[in-house]
Amino acid sequence: MAVDPNTGQEVVQAAASFFGSDVAAKSIAAGLAIGVGAIGPALGIGKLASKAMEAIGRNPEAAPKIQTAMILAIAFTEAIAIYALVVALIIKFV
Repeated sequence: MAVDPNTGQEVVQAAASFFGSDVAAKSIAAGLAIGVGAIGPALGIGKLASKAMEAIGRNPEAAPKIQTAMILAIAFTEAIAIYALVVALIIKFV
């Protein structure tokens, strides 16, 4: 089987043109924005759920009030991750 030396060079040139372009920088920046932007809400929701389960375990009668407050707090915390997603999409497509 013969190997065409031009084929390898074309692949290298295509990769160089992609990674040297604005598209690559935007893709990396968008990935970092959503990755870093999701860390805070993930930690916040984990801690929030942990403390809510602990509170329900200590006082089961208060479960409906705790659950309502927990769901509301999770919604506000998740909004931060949605802002990070919006920023990532703006970076990627604008």
